[in-house]
Amino acid sequence: MAAAAARLRCQSHSRNGAKPVSRPVPAPVPASTEQVKLQSVEVLSDHWYTLRKVTFDLRRRDGQWQTLSREAYDRGNGAALLLYDSRRRTVVLTRQFRLPAFLNGSADGMLIETCAGLLDGDDPETCIRREAEEETGYRVRQPRKVFEAYMSPGSVTEKLHFFIAEYEPQDRIRTGGGLAHEGEDIEVIEMPLAEALAGIGSGVIEDGKTVMLLQHVALMLQEAAG
Repeated sequence: MAAAAARLRCQSHSRNGAKPVSRPVPAPVPASTEQVKLQSVEVLSDHWYTLRKVTFDLRRRDGQWQTLSREAYDRGNGAALLLYDSRRRTVVLTRQFRLPAFLNGSADGMLIETCAGLLDGDDPETCIRREAEEETGYRVRQPRKVFEAYMSPGSVTEKLHFFIAEYEPQDRIRTGGGLAHEGEDIEVIEMPLAEALAGIGSGVIEDGKTVMLLQHVALMLQEAAG
């Protein structure tokens, strides 16, 4: 169910409950293969993103076929970026309300994150440049893609493209904070990298993409220092 990235609509991960300006195009259903035979696809919801129930035959490792039904949520692919200053050893993060986190027990629903967004038919770099400036106010000079990852492959089709980029204080050309008319209310946070890393262990930082990028940059800087 996780198909090509070209299908996507770029909407910031921060848009919780705001009325969307357009609908994303759901991924096309892939053809059957030697391992998977699709039997039926039912759209359960397409109010904004697309929730499908898929019934399929799966060839198990012993060669036997098994019929299964699973639900898959298609919200498009996305990109995430961590801004870091290698000289001052600082990073730029955001803090915003996340309804799913609140519903799952977060006391106030506020999460500290990297900037991120869903693709809008654009390539990941174009999207993340736009999202970074919109959310943090920083102009991204030279983003570098470091890896891709499925974030919740048991139920969500989304694949994230992960970027890092160096920044300097003068790269901040606006206040950031997101777009109020789209329901965004984003706090921009600059903090020492060491403090952010400590926040992973203490539970201050709980967002998966942020943990991954912080650890990537920390290892990269450690290796560069010898």
